Amino acid sequence: MNDKDEELKKVIMDLEEERSDLEDANSELCQKLCESNDEIREAHKELISVIYIFIFLNALIKIISCVVVLPMFMYLQGLRDLSDESSTIRVKNMGRVDEKPFLKVCEQRFSGEDVALQHARLCSEWQKMVMDSRWEPFKIQRSGDKIEGVVDEEDEKLKNLSEEWGEDVKKAVKTALEELYEYNGSGRYPVPVLWNFQHGRKATVKEGIIAHMKHQIKNLKRKRTFD
Repeated sequence: MNDKDEELKKVIMDLEEERSDLEDANSELCQKLCESNDEIREAHKELISVIYIFIFLNALIKIISCVVVLPMFMYLQGLRDLSDESSTIRVKNMGRVDEKPFLKVCEQRFSGEDVALQHARLCSEWQKMVMDSRWEPFKIQRSGDKIEGVVDEEDEKLKNLSEEWGEDVKKAVKTALEELYEYNGSGRYPVPVLWNFQHGRKATVKEGIIAHMKHQIKNLKRKRTFD
């Protein structure tokens, strides 16, 4: 009997050890499961936050497109029709060299077909020069508390241009440089701007809309006349 009791006690002890090991393993598994659940919940929260941000940005883009981009695109498309030289409000390419002074001096110096040829050559040459970022005919100037860039009147190329083709031609190039510096200094290429030619300033959106409406009414009247 004693041997059987001892054997039974040993079996019970082994079972107790296995039970204890199983409890420890179960406890560890539960802890890991809780940690995993916490991580899943945090990931779920992050995912929801990202989704909300995406929805918000998508809605914001749509609002901006509807409220700003689309009307502005339609507005600029309409302004492309404002090419009538008699209109005081029309699009001006800032940084585009005024060709009139070049034409005037070419008419004084050349005749026949040479006028158009020399005029085209000069305008093309100096437009490329104005757009060349390697040419820096600017200097820094202090005006009160402000520091601003201005065209350097002593620039060698500008001085030579004035001596060879006259002051009006030089002023045309200088004006184009000033416009580029103000409206597209980093790009150095002409940009379209709505311009009030009567007052020599940038036109307001209101002025542009009124000009566009007048142009549309004018086109409508012309169409009715032909019909």
